[in-house]
Amino acid sequence: MEYEMKLPNGVGEKVLAHTIDKFEVQLKHTEYGPILVGTKEELEKAQDFIVKSINERLNELSEN
Repeated sequence: MEYEMKLPNGVGEKVLAHTIDKFEVQLKHTEYGPILVGTKEELEKAQDFIVKSINERLNELSEN
């Protein structure tokens, strides 16, 4: 069964591209914005990866 996950604000193109390559998810565009589509397990892994990437970038910015 496939599920949909809305992307959080602040996800860059590079992180999104890595997410699509690394996990079995697809990017779809809706009238409400982009979403990822995949199994629950793959979306959970993708979410963890995206959150980790955003947190790493925020930490880099806060150190400067």
